[in-house]
Amino acid sequence: MFGMSVFQSVLERLKTEEDEEETAETEVFATSRAPSFATTFVTGGSDSASAARSAVERAYLDASFVEPPPTESMPEFLKRTSLAEVAEELDLGERETLATLAAKRRSFAAANHPDRLPLDFRANATVRMKLANMLIDEASRQVQAA
Repeated sequence: MFGMSVFQSVLERLKTEEDEEETAETEVFATSRAPSFATTFVTGGSDSASAARSAVERAYLDASFVEPPPTESMPEFLKRTSLAEVAEELDLGERETLATLAAKRRSFAAANHPDRLPLDFRANATVRMKLANMLIDEASRQVQAA
């Protein structure tokens, strides 16, 4: 089992256990002349019942190794994390008021807030929100100073 992947070692162990079960089944049949109901039930009974049991086991094992769904790809707007790109999206002008700046902040946050996005996208969304808040805060200071 050394030098094997975990999956390979599990397969080897299952194969060994299956071989041991088959050996035990043949010993049970060899020691009894007429198999009782309990022996037939425990060992799998007829060939069709054994085949059905094997099919159920295979289906169970196949179902237990379901791959996770593929992850979503990041939307293009979340890849824009530079100060210039965020400033371009906000489109801050000289005629901004405190009300328009607050509206732009809410609008930007509605699309970019990290709490509204999947975990994989939150780092980029956080950067974008920090940049947008910084730009809007600076524009607000300039409006108040004027």
